[in-house]
Amino acid sequence: MNTTIFHLAQFNIIKLKDDLNSPIIKEFRDFLAPVNQLAEESPGFVWRLKDDEGENATHVDTPYEDKLIFVNLSTWTDYESLKSYSYNTVHSYFLKNRNKWGTKMQGHQAVLWWIPAGENPSVIQGKEKLDLLNNLGPSSTSFSMSQLYDQKGVKLK
Repeated sequence: MNTTIFHLAQFNIIKLKDDLNSPIIKEFRDFLAPVNQLAEESPGFVWRLKDDEGENATHVDTPYEDKLIFVNLSTWTDYESLKSYSYNTVHSYFLKNRNKWGTKMQGHQAVLWWIPAGENPSVIQGKEKLDLLNNLGPSSTSFSMSQLYDQKGVKLK
């Protein structure tokens, strides 16, 4: 019997319209810390990517050549907790208004997958999962918020 506990990893990207220090990106930049703090205080939150100073992951090495691609990576105990944070808090404002700061990109910009509890995913792993989703479609190893799989790999919706 497999008793491994899993957490839900999420990786998402946005291609900013300009450098993070640009006035165009000011609202996005100014709310990074409070929105990330809200995530950390949300039920079901486990871990998020931070830079070497323990701050927002604005200066981490990313697997993207385009330096305007901003990455976010976190883990959650379950889908419902991530969904509640994403859509039922101030975070939803930034989802609805992402075109103010970001440019249109092809394919999915977010991916989910299950990892053993206690492990933290890497940005390279996140990019690989996002590429897998965009190239092959949703599966039990990389899926979207609209096409979920449970921890056993069973498609939910």
